[in-house]
Amino acid sequence: MKQIYLKRGKEESLLRFHPWVFSGAIQHADEGIAEGDIVRVVTANGDFIAVGHYQQGSIAVRVLTFSDVDIDARFWASRLSSALRMRQAIGIADNPQNNTYRLVHGEGDNLPGLIIDVYGKTAVMQAHSIGMHLCRKQIAEQLVGVMGSRLENVYYKSETTLPFMEEMQNGFIYGGSDDNVALENGLKFYVDWLRGQKTGFFVDQRENRALLERFAKGKSVLNMFCYTGGFSFYAMRGGARLVHSVDSSAKAIELTNRNVELNFPGDERHQAYCEDAFKYLEQAGDQYDLIILDPPAFAKHRGALHNALKGYTRLNNKAFQKIQPGGILFTFSCSQVVTKDHFRNAVFTAAAQAGRKVRILHQLHQPADHPINIYHPEGEYLKGLVLYVE
Repeated sequence: MKQIYLKRGKEESLLRFHPWVFSGAIQHADEGIAEGDIVRVVTANGDFIAVGHYQQGSIAVRVLTFSDVDIDARFWASRLSSALRMRQAIGIADNPQNNTYRLVHGEGDNLPGLIIDVYGKTAVMQAHSIGMHLCRKQIAEQLVGVMGSRLENVYYKSETTLPFMEEMQNGFIYGGSDDNVALENGLKFYVDWLRGQKTGFFVDQRENRALLERFAKGKSVLNMFCYTGGFSFYAMRGGARLVHSVDSSAKAIELTNRNVELNFPGDERHQAYCEDAFKYLEQAGDQYDLIILDPPAFAKHRGALHNALKGYTRLNNKAFQKIQPGGILFTFSCSQVVTKDHFRNAVFTAAAQAGRKVRILHQLHQPADHPINIYHPEGEYLKGLVLYVE
């Protein structure tokens, strides 16, 4: 196993178990190291620190282990088994009312660069590093062994996360099934793992959708950036008077309508609109007393932070202007570089601009099957607020 040597003193963050080695911390490396290779990371004196995947870019090594061990089938099986045990311990896995959950959440499960979401009998695996892409078949083999009868299919979906890989092609690594209906808290939905965003569904909003259901009775609901309509059909089960779903993607609107029909066939309370969110809010009346704002990430890197915060302020300002007195606003940011304080300040500014009195009812975050490694605070990406608007 080839080695990467750190500059003197640059091992401090690794000694605190942070799972990234930045390129600026590297003094030199053995010859012939290719992107995706498994490497040993050592101090300037040659003392072992970690083993990880090498890659080009500012994050040069994603640490797989701080033990000097081989990254083999036994290693992958151990990490996957640990991830499953945690989901069983919190009641997410093996739940008859919910067969949808995240099994592996990158650094949160000590597998940086790897995402695995489970939808019924199918696991959708996604690589966010070249190293994980190169290990995909071995990981899939161990995944099938660890999951046993829970799993019949493994679908690999990394064309959008590693678009520069020439040989990249989405498809089944194991099995193959047309059954793409999954169950979340007793509600059914179609998963578009072929063409959909992320792995096909936003699993991270499960608990926040369940919370929304408790607020929905008798409400007029507007679900902005609805994607597959998750918040919409939870609102309908909660007894909403009407639900309007809005997304700029025609495919998302089609999938939302299919999901609503799957759970509430022939229910006329729901209507969906293919429209730009800002344009729709600009033209909307004041009929809504429950609004959900769950936009895609406005900032995917630190350089976009300023414009992202302006976007969050503008979006929430529009919602504050339109929502009825006594209304409830669920508002989110999934941008990792936007901190909780950043987001709260943007929403605070929007409320002040709109001249509305606002109270915070809940502060929301990602669910337990999207764990945050205590040594890697960057893993906290989903922020949300539930607001009462006078």
